Amino acid sequence: MNRKTMQPSDATPATDTALIRDLIATLPAGFQWGSATSAAQIEGAAREDGKGESIWDRFCAQPGRIKDASNIDVACDHYHRYGEDVDLMKWLGLDAYRFSFAWPRVQPLGRGAWNEAGFAFYDRLIDKLLEAGIRPHATLYHWDLPQALDDGIGGWLSRDVVPLFADYAAEVARRFGDRLGSIATLNEPWCSATLGYETAQFAPGHTSRAEAAQVSHHLLMAHGAAIQAMRAVGSKAELGIVLNFTPSFPAEPLLEADRRAARIDDGLSTRWYMDPVFRGQYPADVIEYLGADAPKIQPGDLALIQQPLDFLGVNFYTRSFISTQQPAVAPPGELGFTDMGWEIYPQALTQHLLRITREYTPPPLYITENGMANADSVVNGTVPDKERIAYLRSHLSALAQAVALGADVRGYFYWSLLDNFEWNSGYLKRFGLFHVDYATQQRLAKDSAHWYRDVIRQYRQP
Repeated sequence: MNRKTMQPSDATPATDTALIRDLIATLPAGFQWGSATSAAQIEGAAREDGKGESIWDRFCAQPGRIKDASNIDVACDHYHRYGEDVDLMKWLGLDAYRFSFAWPRVQPLGRGAWNEAGFAFYDRLIDKLLEAGIRPHATLYHWDLPQALDDGIGGWLSRDVVPLFADYAAEVARRFGDRLGSIATLNEPWCSATLGYETAQFAPGHTSRAEAAQVSHHLLMAHGAAIQAMRAVGSKAELGIVLNFTPSFPAEPLLEADRRAARIDDGLSTRWYMDPVFRGQYPADVIEYLGADAPKIQPGDLALIQQPLDFLGVNFYTRSFISTQQPAVAPPGELGFTDMGWEIYPQALTQHLLRITREYTPPPLYITENGMANADSVVNGTVPDKERIAYLRSHLSALAQAVALGADVRGYFYWSLLDNFEWNSGYLKRFGLFHVDYATQQRLAKDSAHWYRDVIRQYRQP
């Protein structure tokens, strides 16, 4: 690590004094400051040490799937550079780090023999994190299904994947459950189901609404089975699930068609996952909306899904702005848009945290992802990303407001620690606190990394 480029700024800007005061006054004792990544996006080493092929390895090899025609063979080379990356986390002052296990790295075929070399990598990573005083938070599934399961049984389209995922969860918990702060079963099952099986934006690239609905049900069944399996082996880690929330707003609140469309959008994205997990049922209006495409549900499925949880992970980036008009009404974007084209609308974070707290009485919440893609560039050895600092500032303020009004939020994980492979966008979008030169793998702290470091430091030492 180039220590010269990693020196913190002299002080948090005076304009952030009020923010830090609010954070200190509202956040609970033991609040965890973190950052997050996922295996497929950073690890690389796609065919090293016995790792099996994932559906994203296969997807990247298909022409036209990835916007820059890239792949995840090397990514950020985290598999070899994890020590350097943990040093970056320590420099930031992080309390916690969220990462994912790559299922095909530890079980290449998704069933059968375990790959000890793969487990050894995560063993080294966890040891390094604990030595640095950073609490490891793991996710079992961040979209990289073993390709062998997709080829052999149809992947998430088959109910047979549910007990296989439970076996995998139990093995991870048996080996690491006493050293991990938490284990999340799934990351954003809406993305896996809808983007993977309905819109073809993500692996495996299908285009069927009925398949997406059935896959979503199997994913939630796998979540429930995994929670049961991890508890059965006596895991000491907190157990939960990570869901993505993009709150739905009608473009014209006085227009009945917009209100109705926003309600269905909310049903497909929020209630479709929250209702079975916390209420043991799917929303009736969405079942009606799906019609013949609704999933086939067998007796006992919903009871399996509705397992008691220790935490709920909340991923938040923007809102959905729903217009049925021709031409459609565009979101106002008063605070601008990210490089993904997503509107910056932090007040929706406050509103949604309070909404799910009121309607579902969930277990403690973690903001497991929040961040922005920005068109960053290196200028004289620095990365001046004032837009990301503004995004962070506004969303931390929105978080503090939600906590002050009653939301039980225990931690915040910025997405992402590093610039990385952004799925079907390839390496075109940069979310990281650290800029990555993909040709050299050099990491460079952006101005936002300095800012986040200073906020954490001053929060601890007001």
